[in-house]
Amino acid sequence: MKMKQEQGIVLETAGEMAKVRIGRHAECGSCGACGGAQQVVVEAANPVGAVVGQRVLFAFHEEQVLTGAFVVFILPLLFGGAGAVIGHFVAPLLDASGSLPYVIGALIFFLIALGLVKKFDRRAARDKAAKPVIIEILDNPQ
Repeated sequence: MKMKQEQGIVLETAGEMAKVRIGRHAECGSCGACGGAQQVVVEAANPVGAVVGQRVLFAFHEEQVLTGAFVVFILPLLFGGAGAVIGHFVAPLLDASGSLPYVIGALIFFLIALGLVKKFDRRAARDKAAKPVIIEILDNPQ
């Protein structure tokens, strides 16, 4: 698996984990999907013992980012579209007309997708192997 490296500043530590603030990078240039679009905070394993204020280099699996982006952005759209199609085929069975069956089908499946996103998020938060790892301390706090 390909590992990508980023730099960040340690904001806090707790045991063998650290919260690291990273600046927005080129891949985020036009996305704007993150709430803190200018700065993102990640939880990373801290085997090197970095402390608050240190600039660090950390690595993460690029596939994890791509999988997360697919689940968060694409999956709900696919489910919503599938729900609309299912609404189209269910409408005659319910003797419904107009666009209401499409909207209800899309909404139901979109909500199901949001539940799956939440489940994915909980599982990813528990998966230690999926977390970024601090690999080097670049400098001490000033």
